[in-house]
Amino acid sequence: MRARYGVPLGITALGAAGVAYAAGFEARSFRLRRVSVPVLPRGANPLRVLQVSDIHMVCGQRKKQRWLRSLAGLRPDFVVNTGDNLSDPDGVPELLDALGPLMDFPGVYVFGSNDYYGPKLRNPARYLFEKLQGRHGLNGNPPAVGAVHNPWEGIRDAFDAAGWLDLTNARGRLKVEGLELAFTGLDDPHIKRDRYEKVAGGPEADADLSVGVVHAPYLRSLDAFTADGYPLVLAGHTHGGQLCVPFYGALVTNCDIDTDRAKGLSTHRAGGRTAHLHVSAGCGTNRYTPVRFACPPEATLLTLTPRD
Repeated sequence: MRARYGVPLGITALGAAGVAYAAGFEARSFRLRRVSVPVLPRGANPLRVLQVSDIHMVCGQRKKQRWLRSLAGLRPDFVVNTGDNLSDPDGVPELLDALGPLMDFPGVYVFGSNDYYGPKLRNPARYLFEKLQGRHGLNGNPPAVGAVHNPWEGIRDAFDAAGWLDLTNARGRLKVEGLELAFTGLDDPHIKRDRYEKVAGGPEADADLSVGVVHAPYLRSLDAFTADGYPLVLAGHTHGGQLCVPFYGALVTNCDIDTDRAKGLSTHRAGGRTAHLHVSAGCGTNRYTPVRFACPPEATLLTLTPRD
């Protein structure tokens, strides 16, 4: 009997242990990524930028809320929120409470699909099948039917009241530490709300730095920002692959960017130009798949330094 049933029982036990680790430990093992990006004018003092993304707040996530509040202790020069703040229509008050200390700093934001619409239960294997078929989000898939509408307006109003700049297919500027910073943002390409033609034209000539901001790093958006001459683009959405293979990395990105750039700092080339690209792995998950493996939840502190 042992020879017959030992292996299946062992595999089942190993699988259960893996799920317990991915849901009970790693999905709550919050980290801070630190990177430096040489994009400022020569002679400028470094700037510290905190990027938060893909929070996917669900009511009762106390540890995540405490961790988000603690990030204010980093004293960033400004904050960039790259969207997907919700995974629970009732989570807005807890989200705003968690982000409250960060809203004391200058900031900019864009929204993602999960700010507008509630998540649905779906088989994670579908992401692999869709990748093989070249389908991502509404880009090649049928329109969503019967989607739950999230109360995103309350998030927008709170961010705006704090002085954060709404970059929903829009431009905005901040003056930070004596530097003029220009931002160009897009609404979420994952659900075809991006309208680059409304913000086209490239960096602002009188700004010390121009930054592109978008939730989902679809190639059409990255190509547009890069070809127009933006030296830095910030994005989220991918969750870093969320369920990764140790020593290999992400299997999917849930968009058309390659898995080698599913998270962290890289470069993007288009139109004969090169931009620095940072993709945040985010600090949350869809409420129906609350697991991470070999891809801890994170925020990023980017130190912007002078160009060589």
